[in-house]
Amino acid sequence: MDPKWVQMKELAQADLLHLIDSQRAYGDSWKRRGGIGAFMMLARKFDRIEQQSKAESWDIFKAAQTFNGDAGLIDDIRDLRRYLLLVDQFLTYNEEPEEWDGLEDSSDETDSPSNSPGPSPSPSTT
Repeated sequence: MDPKWVQMKELAQADLLHLIDSQRAYGDSWKRRGGIGAFMMLARKFDRIEQQSKAESWDIFKAAQTFNGDAGLIDDIRDLRRYLLLVDQFLTYNEEPEEWDGLEDSSDETDSPSNSPGPSPSPSTT
């Protein structure tokens, strides 16, 4: 197996562990303000990536060298990837619009099968 696939699996596992820690600390705050708020959260992260890349004539590899450290480009890339995973999971398993209402209290969300490419959850009983 190509080592890059093993490395990507390690990145994905690290993302899951980070998301679990963040869930403990912040709950589902990323979706508290609904779909517009979730979009804006993604947009802000991409805006930071864009700004740093623009400073290096759009060379993201050079930008990663210039903007390094704890608040550098790679940190923003990781945050965006994790936020995208949260949104993907929500859209994949909660496709019914009525489940998107009242996101402030997301403690009683139910899993819903979807037509998206993710694995199918167990059917829930109603």
